[in-house]
Amino acid sequence: MNHYTSINSPIGKLFLARSDQGLCRVALPGLKTAFFQHLKKYFPEEIFIESQDGLADIISQLDGYFQGKRREFSIPLDIRTTTFSAQVLKQVMKIPFGATKSYGEIAQELNRPNSARAVGMANARNPIPIIIPCHRVIAGNGALQGYAGGLAMKSFLLQHEGITL
Repeated sequence: MNHYTSINSPIGKLFLARSDQGLCRVALPGLKTAFFQHLKKYFPEEIFIESQDGLADIISQLDGYFQGKRREFSIPLDIRTTTFSAQVLKQVMKIPFGATKSYGEIAQELNRPNSARAVGMANARNPIPIIIPCHRVIAGNGALQGYAGGLAMKSFLLQHEGITL
């Protein structure tokens, strides 16, 4: 059974969806419409029921993260995206709590040194922000750059992890 719900967090209302395979969508505050568009696009034949059933572990882990008690997530994921985007997100998931990498560094790690811009685009389409910590990806010069929830939210998440730029 597929479920979705919304929860309050220090950054605002988050929308969460879980398929039978795992967490498939986290929408940042203000992106409710995009949340449902994503589900329709990538799960066209599936029905999602509004309920916190099946999402309790995810909610608990997010609460722990925002309370400063959790640095890593152990949640099964159901990521439906392009092959390249999946590769980028896999690299982003390796960035530890309290650390950052640049778009260029991720491109280098993927052996595609000229693809920093494509890495940025894949990062921008991350369907599971916070859990897949795209907020930890910054510009090559160390500056904040791009975030679906806005740079103030990205800054908040980085500061929450002890990073000041």
